[in-house]
Amino acid sequence: MDPAEFRREAHRVVDWLADYFEHPERYPVLARVAPGEIRGQLPARAPEQGEPFERIFEDFERIVVPGLTHWNHPGFFAYFAITASGPGVIAEMIAAGLNVQAMLWRTSPSATELEEVALGWLRDLIGMPETFEGVIYDTASVSTLHALAAAREVAVPGVRRRGLVRTDLGQPRVYCTEHTHSSIDKAVLTLGLGLEAIRRVPVDVRYAMRPDALREAIAEDRADDKLPVAVVATVGTTSSTSIDPVEAIAAVCEDAGVWLHVDASYAGVMAMVPEWRHILDGAGRADSLVVNPHKWLFTPFDLSAFYCRRMDLLRQAFSLTPEYLRTTEAGVVRNLMDTGVQLGRRFRALKLWMVLRYFGAEGLRARLGEHVRLARLFASWVDSHDGFERAADVPFSVVCFRCRPAGLDEVALDALNERLLEAVNASGEIFLSHTRLDGRYVIRLAVGNLRTTEIHVARAWTLLLEHAARLSGAGGHA
Repeated sequence: MDPAEFRREAHRVVDWLADYFEHPERYPVLARVAPGEIRGQLPARAPEQGEPFERIFEDFERIVVPGLTHWNHPGFFAYFAITASGPGVIAEMIAAGLNVQAMLWRTSPSATELEEVALGWLRDLIGMPETFEGVIYDTASVSTLHALAAAREVAVPGVRRRGLVRTDLGQPRVYCTEHTHSSIDKAVLTLGLGLEAIRRVPVDVRYAMRPDALREAIAEDRADDKLPVAVVATVGTTSSTSIDPVEAIAAVCEDAGVWLHVDASYAGVMAMVPEWRHILDGAGRADSLVVNPHKWLFTPFDLSAFYCRRMDLLRQAFSLTPEYLRTTEAGVVRNLMDTGVQLGRRFRALKLWMVLRYFGAEGLRARLGEHVRLARLFASWVDSHDGFERAADVPFSVVCFRCRPAGLDEVALDALNERLLEAVNASGEIFLSHTRLDGRYVIRLAVGNLRTTEIHVARAWTLLLEHAARLSGAGGHA
């Protein structure tokens, strides 16, 4: 593609994206296609001859777009709502054009040093101490994997050389709650610890880990010749966004000499707002922490910020330099390839840097605070309605609730709420997700998109009332 054609077609794409950002509601938020429908419209084999970009883009609009679930839609309230903001998208485009490979400092000094700067800014904003060094991975799942790998390095001396094939080791233990993200399970699997290594610590009525139960579990396992490897505390659990008491958990881990990893991938950024600074109390005593700017800081997917105050142990676990990658700067600079399983690394720092500069701390705080206000407004509507009930606290921007008309048992309530969720999602106007709390099927509304306003939250409530009335007679008027 010569520069003239690139300029013409890039303008076409930018114009399309600008229109998309201006009117995202013209699309149904949830894709309305059947399994295999997109695949069935595409050739089984790649073309022998190249095709004009204009024709390719026409097929993108005709075939691909109808099969998209629109995470940028202001009615997207499922999972954790996210936004690809304008400055982040532009940065992503620049990074793709530059095609930087940031494995070594030498392969692009700006990629390495900009990552250090941007992560330092974010670390300061959320109140973490300078002793925490940062590195960017793609997702919290990968950040967690590396945290537990570093913990394994401490708990199992010589594991890098000898592996886990040793007779003098007790069964490993990783402590978390039933509300901890499933990436912990996958990391334990990947690291060869086995799923039996996971010990679920009891929670309190707010679904937060009980430090006393953690202390008892570690002591019991030690007495039984088990090998405590790590504890994972969560600030903003996936189902209910509950907050584990990190300060008290950190004290238990320090006494027991066990690695503490804090998963703040969703809610950690909220610590930049003064009223929520307390959510990371004690996190400075942890060994590692993860925050995901692509979740609630308007940075295009994927960008996970991993912080560790013992990064030397992570490098000890993964650093491996073949002759063809040795440079004269070794020992003077930081090579990103030494901090994980990846050799090749994208220039992700560019979009975080541009997002932080474009919005500024004040702009970010204002938008985060507005999302919490919208969630609490929705929660107040739920609380004031006889036919609905809230299922958990609302510390951030996620509301867990369910329709609960009188006279139905738990089985019937689960079935009703499942049908209600399917009905409102079929409208195309909003997209909600669900979870289970104490065995109950509950619906989740997650506010997190830059373009979501009170109008969209109110529309979600109206749709819920209308469909609840139709399905059970428990609705009413907003």
